[in-house]
Amino acid sequence: MTKPELELCINKYGKDIFSFCRYLTCNLQEAEDLYQDTFLKAIELGEKIDAGNQPKGYLLSIAVKIWKNKKRKYAWRKRIANWEEGFPDSDTETGISTEPTPEEALLCKEEERAVRQSVQRLPDRLKTIVLLYYMEELSVAQIASVVKIPAGTVKSRLHQARKILEKDLEVVLNEERI
Repeated sequence: MTKPELELCINKYGKDIFSFCRYLTCNLQEAEDLYQDTFLKAIELGEKIDAGNQPKGYLLSIAVKIWKNKKRKYAWRKRIANWEEGFPDSDTETGISTEPTPEEALLCKEEERAVRQSVQRLPDRLKTIVLLYYMEELSVAQIASVVKIPAGTVKSRLHQARKILEKDLEVVLNEERI
């Protein structure tokens, strides 16, 4: 991939990649670092990226790998030296609602917050799959290639995540039906 093609990818997929990084890390600063590291790695791997063969998926896989490595390094350092930096559990107030009435806006925002919190509580192996499937709208096959696992495992993890989310969001879903 040439530099102009990479610039085109940044312009075309940059917002999606950043949004994915934001949801994956749950922290604006960490998301910015991950986003920047992703494109730095893409520049480094320039010739290996094929512009005609799902560059967005390739960029997402780079982001996932970098994020997993950072979490692994953080966990290792914490075991050794108990560092205080890190990956916070919540920083998810990014929902903006455009509902006409204040009551509807508040309800919609609360539902979005509940869903985000439920997704953030998922184990990393499930959360990554859910974000790639629902947020980035990748197919099961594309997710399998991004995360480097079999398609059947992707389907299994989606099923597990849906069951957990359904149980966790049961109260919110029941209120919607009433």
